[in-house]
Amino acid sequence: MSESADSSAEPSAETATVEETAGSADEKKKIDILLKAVGDAPIMKTKKWSVERSRTVQALGLFIKKFLKLEPAEQLFIYVNQSFAPSPDQEVGTLFECFGSDGKLVLHYCKSQAWG
Repeated sequence: MSESADSSAEPSAETATVEETAGSADEKKKIDILLKAVGDAPIMKTKKWSVERSRTVQALGLFIKKFLKLEPAEQLFIYVNQSFAPSPDQEVGTLFECFGSDGKLVLHYCKSQAWG
């Protein structure tokens, strides 16, 4: 818990510097996410999304289910790096800091368990 408090304190100082020089606060508050379908999951026409750093994996999953018009009873699994499913209360910004590359976070979604 102290690790997340320390890491959240550091970016705020960097954010202030970036905001002063670049003048765009929205770029730091949102991150780019690339959503890829796996298995029998429907493919989203829009694959790249800008999401608030504080959004949780659970909220992202609910958004995907609503966007794909899945039934509420249907399960949706989200994976990072085709290997593990993050916990539902994990913030997307933390995942981006740890596993993001090329300025985006790649997440895979499917309707049945695929990895991990």
